[in-house]
Amino acid sequence: MKVQLLSALNDTNVDAAQLSNQRQLAISISAIADQLDQSLPLNLCLILDKSGSMHGEAIDTVIQAVEQLLAQLKPGDRISIVAFAGTSEVIIPNQIVSDIDSIKAKLKNKLKASGGTVIAEALSLGITELLKGTKGAVSQAFLLTDGHGDGGLKIWKWEIGPNDHKRCLELAQKATRVNLTINTFGFGNEWNQDLLEKIADAGGGSLTYIERPEQAVAQFGSLFKRIQSVGLTNAHLLLSLVPSVRLAELKPIAQVAPETIELTVETEANGSFIVRLGDLMKDVERVVLTNIYLGQLPEGKQVIGHIQIRYDNPAENKEGLLSPLLPVYANVTKAYQPAVNPQVIQSILVLAKYRQTQVAETKLEQGDRAGAVTMLQTAAKTALQIGDTGAATVLQSNATRLQAGEELSESDRKKTRIVSKTILRE
Repeated sequence: MKVQLLSALNDTNVDAAQLSNQRQLAISISAIADQLDQSLPLNLCLILDKSGSMHGEAIDTVIQAVEQLLAQLKPGDRISIVAFAGTSEVIIPNQIVSDIDSIKAKLKNKLKASGGTVIAEALSLGITELLKGTKGAVSQAFLLTDGHGDGGLKIWKWEIGPNDHKRCLELAQKATRVNLTINTFGFGNEWNQDLLEKIADAGGGSLTYIERPEQAVAQFGSLFKRIQSVGLTNAHLLLSLVPSVRLAELKPIAQVAPETIELTVETEANGSFIVRLGDLMKDVERVVLTNIYLGQLPEGKQVIGHIQIRYDNPAENKEGLLSPLLPVYANVTKAYQPAVNPQVIQSILVLAKYRQTQVAETKLEQGDRAGAVTMLQTAAKTALQIGDTGAATVLQSNATRLQAGEELSESDRKKTRIVSKTILRE
């Protein structure tokens, strides 16, 4: 298993006469398998909401989804299950999968809906269970909830009692530091989309919307298939730029595939940059878009930076491996003519769709209905430009509702968030 690393500028040509040239650098990363590479064992923790609102069909379909997932686990895979409501408990401690019938029996006996929703304690227990089986495995958590969690109580500027939301984000960030990935599932229409998106983004995972109970099995299965394809773990993008090139100050790096995420950039002591990517799937591109500014450079083909991936290969029990150092070039010319890369333009539009939708949501929260309509319509047009007709339909439909004086339902708002981050497949 090795890393494939590619890069391209939205416009390779640079005007030598300009003092500053803005460019978007697209970086594609994927794990490339050869014929001898085998699937990595999984270390999976399911963190499941059993609060009172999950009573009935909801909890039954979650159990069904878990049973389907258990049936797909292979010898050597590990499983743990945490259930939470007002309090949390480990109902299946971390273990190598052997007696599936016993696991199913304990699941049905313990996963009974009752009580409130406090997420952070459950997330903490889940991380603890995952840490028992990380060696040589792909370690991921599925966090499913239909609630908001406890936001704590504030009196003036002072917090009284625990802030569940803040603790969740801290835990998700800590999980990535020990090579764990946190995925979130919003069940129904009452979950906190801001919280679950932030947990997934901070935890290097994905956000999934289960609008109706009958969708649970398919959505669990889809994400499970994805993590089964992981080939390399704990990947970090290392980026260094020459002195006359700099990163943009505001939101300089974002992931645009397989879903859109604003990425956190850390600066190393030597001035280079590091961005955590997490797990790399086999033959599936991870595309990162970097916003850079080029100062005046000499004419000709110039190196403007270098990129490299640092990663772990659990199959070989090797950590901190480095891909070959890849230079990034720009063609500096006095007779400037654009040399546009269509694939990078596509990535720019994918990110634009996400950010335009974010602005629309903010304007709606601020009471600026007209501004929200305009931004949703803009996002819909952007979606059409990239061939994302599913997102365009959702975004334009919501804009039309708002324009007609209607309110958006919780389902409408959640679909908007999901289509902003992903490209819907029909």
